[in-house]
Amino acid sequence: MLMLIIGKNIIIFNCPFIYSDILDYKNLREIVVNNRISWLIHYSVLLSAVGEANVSLARDVNITGLHNVLDIAAEHGVSKVHAELMGEHYHHRYGLDFRCLRYPGITSADSQPGGGTTDYAVQIFHDAVKTGKFECNLRPDTRLPMMFINNVLRATLEVLEAPAETLVSLLFLLADSWPMVLDNSSACSDWGWKHNYGLPELVQTMLNFTGSDSRKARAN
Repeated sequence: MLMLIIGKNIIIFNCPFIYSDILDYKNLREIVVNNRISWLIHYSVLLSAVGEANVSLARDVNITGLHNVLDIAAEHGVSKVHAELMGEHYHHRYGLDFRCLRYPGITSADSQPGGGTTDYAVQIFHDAVKTGKFECNLRPDTRLPMMFINNVLRATLEVLEAPAETLVSLLFLLADSWPMVLDNSSACSDWGWKHNYGLPELVQTMLNFTGSDSRKARAN
């Protein structure tokens, strides 16, 4: 909860209030991702007098801090939207056959979790096989979209092979959420997209592959 006192007025916001270091890129990124932040207002700077007294700190805070914020903003949306808009421009201006798929988090048993935002969905299977338990730090009502790797590969091939005249849209969303809702009806109607790995199939396949790898490791 955040409380602002402006004159005689007290304004209370029912939102998280988090202290962070503008130079701690990893922590800033975690805050943006975990709280689904869509706006960044950057006020973290040293003013002139303080900056003159501590030039190296001013350089770090005012320049490196700014780049941290810009890089996080670019990573979480700006660069993706730029690519999509440029692809559409080249399509309409030069006739480029541009097709874009926006994937959710990818789940696969072929690789180890690498610390990504949605990698907990892979780690949970490894821990389930090894220890029989997994501690999830998400709230019960948090929803993050996932997609099994087999669906990803098939979707990529299908959209490449789809006749151009059937594609009304150039951008196809293959998740039901992230941030909360992505409408995949264009993919369904334009080129007949339909997943063949739902949650039960995904869980069973992940457990089979992960369990098999774990048994091989113990045997060796």
